[in-house]
Amino acid sequence: MAKTQKQALGRGLSALLNDPTNDISTASDKNAEQIVGNIIEIDINNIEVNPFQPRTHFNEEALKELADSIKELGVIQPITVRKLEGNHFQLVSGERRLRAAKSIGFETIPAYIRLANDEEMLFMALVENIQRHDLDPIEVALSYQQLIDQINITQEELSARVGKKRSTVTNYLRLLKLDPIIQTGMRDGFITMGHGRALISVEDIEDQLAIYTKIIDKHLSVRQTEDLVNQFKSNKDASKPTKKSSEATPDYIKESQTAFSEFFGNQVLIKSSANGKGNITIPFNSKEDFLRIKNLLG
Repeated sequence: MAKTQKQALGRGLSALLNDPTNDISTASDKNAEQIVGNIIEIDINNIEVNPFQPRTHFNEEALKELADSIKELGVIQPITVRKLEGNHFQLVSGERRLRAAKSIGFETIPAYIRLANDEEMLFMALVENIQRHDLDPIEVALSYQQLIDQINITQEELSARVGKKRSTVTNYLRLLKLDPIIQTGMRDGFITMGHGRALISVEDIEDQLAIYTKIIDKHLSVRQTEDLVNQFKSNKDASKPTKKSSEATPDYIKESQTAFSEFFGNQVLIKSSANGKGNITIPFNSKEDFLRIKNLLG
């Protein structure tokens, strides 16, 4: 009985979507409340891919396993789509399910219908994919950067809208400063985000790549990588003109400098003298950045 009612409901909603005299494109349109949030079987060929899809790598073996499961059990979790003009849709989330269903010849697929403008679409795609899938760190970083560039928001605003700490957003974005070879290694699973964060502190790209090669060849853990980076930087410092012992930076300051930098989202400089006095320099890049730091201090 319930199944029959659900099928009838689906046919009724499909009729609304195919009605050229009442094209539903915004939440204020007639019958919009009957479309939004409901599950409807829609034609796979009427769904276009999501231009804001954070995921760019799809494991073919995993897709084959998903396709076999869908062939056996059907699409258990509906995809989510955004309604476009007429009976056409744009994917919000569920590209793996859509690809798998296409590969085994499905003509329709169950979908949740949503109405959204391009800005809302971008956020919906980012948040839903991060929550539902294990994106690699570079995909997450690129998604955050895309939001900042296209919607013109600050890291602070972005962190609030995606529900992440600002330091978390900053740590992801910093990964984009790594050499593309290292980024690719992270995407392919040869190294983790922890390895990448350790390598960021090495400024010279050739030095980054040299350490990256050692990580791969010797299968170094994140902790071993951090030790290697610290040793490398110490050797670099040793090759520079030796400072007077009175100008050496105490260990307690060295240990705190990273924490300060992560908190403020900028590279904080701390200097001290032999008598324990010193100063802390917090750089800022704009008026907006200055006000953000001021709010943190407040």
